[in-house]
Amino acid sequence: MTELEQELAKRFGEKSLTTVEVNEGEIPLILLKIDTKSPVSVLMTNGLSDFEMQVPEKMKGREYNELFFCIPSYWDLSDKQNINTNWIYPWIQRMVKYVREKNSWFGPGHTMPCGNPFQALSPIMKLNHFFLSDPILLAEELRPLQIGEKTVHFLAIIPIFEDEMDYKQGKGTFKLLKKFSTHGITEKLDDFRGTVLRSKWRFWK
Repeated sequence: MTELEQELAKRFGEKSLTTVEVNEGEIPLILLKIDTKSPVSVLMTNGLSDFEMQVPEKMKGREYNELFFCIPSYWDLSDKQNINTNWIYPWIQRMVKYVREKNSWFGPGHTMPCGNPFQALSPIMKLNHFFLSDPILLAEELRPLQIGEKTVHFLAIIPIFEDEMDYKQGKGTFKLLKKFSTHGITEKLDDFRGTVLRSKWRFWK
């Protein structure tokens, strides 16, 4: 077990952790079962926190992170051929590759387009950007972990629509999160959610 797995096992129990098969050269992944009011699974990087992100001065203390997707209980992750769900694996790897190769950093509020040009994540899930956030639904369960001298934070990958991306760029992270809160949107993936914005939002409102 890695140090991360050991600490997660202390928090959730060893039976809650499963190793996910990855291709050679990719970052290891784990699947973590978490019992909430509506049980979820978490697909999480297992070792991104070994990489010290080059954070700006104001973000000191946030150098070590693991990324995760929060998976709803109705998804069948055993079917690796299902195009409506299997996109999570390449995308989490692409985000890891980006931050490592660019020697950059990820933090709450960061965004990433899904392709160039933008493309829907699946035939069902039409969202086409990612938004990174501290845990919302799993704020207590995935609070930071202390591993040796490192504080490891968990960053949720939340798919968003293009208009939500535009709103975030214009209004800021706080106001987008406020919209999420109003509409009950968390990091849990939802194939069927709509945009939190009206069809035409006015920048000055």
